[in-house]
Amino acid sequence: MGTITIEMFATLDLVGQAPGGPDEDPDGFPFGGWQAPLIDDVTGAQIDAAYRGTDALLLGRRTYDIFASYWPHQQGGPDDGIASLFNGIPKYVASRDPRTLDWAGSSVLGPDLPTAVREIRERHQDIKVVGSLDLVQTLLRERLFDRLDLWLHPIVLGVGKTVFDTGALPTSLALVAPPQASPGGTVFLQYALADGTPTTGDMGAPDRGL
Repeated sequence: MGTITIEMFATLDLVGQAPGGPDEDPDGFPFGGWQAPLIDDVTGAQIDAAYRGTDALLLGRRTYDIFASYWPHQQGGPDDGIASLFNGIPKYVASRDPRTLDWAGSSVLGPDLPTAVREIRERHQDIKVVGSLDLVQTLLRERLFDRLDLWLHPIVLGVGKTVFDTGALPTSLALVAPPQASPGGTVFLQYALADGTPTTGDMGAPDRGL
């Protein structure tokens, strides 16, 4: 069985909407492209490394449309490495619209999304989810992920869709590598899904020695 890793870019207030460009998700969101001024060589290298070994993409409809209009035209250019990877592997799209997909290797998942994702996990070893905030909410609720790679950027927006919405289930995660900070202040955090759910305690309890 393969692993599903969510690759997510977020602000300090965990807004993950439209990091890449002003037209990425323009519906009432004034900060499209907020990530672009914060990318540096360290963060870029981390992102490149995160995609190595990927053998399938799992995408929401909007993210798929953005990728399908961009990556097929980038081979041979500065982003040839990721372009060649993305263009050559299967792309699975969570969409209620059973339309034809033009990007080679793309297919729409069935209406039973959790079952479809479990089937994908049986066919591939290293599945990446990029952006796709609505899809991510389903994966979080169903615990249908193994890893969460989270880049926290040193800005606060105050508006926008967040990585964890109000319907997120209590979930425990375990840090699998030391946090890495870029010169510009972006912090790369790598978590794995852990057993159990968060517990509570009393910081003033006698057995804590406080």
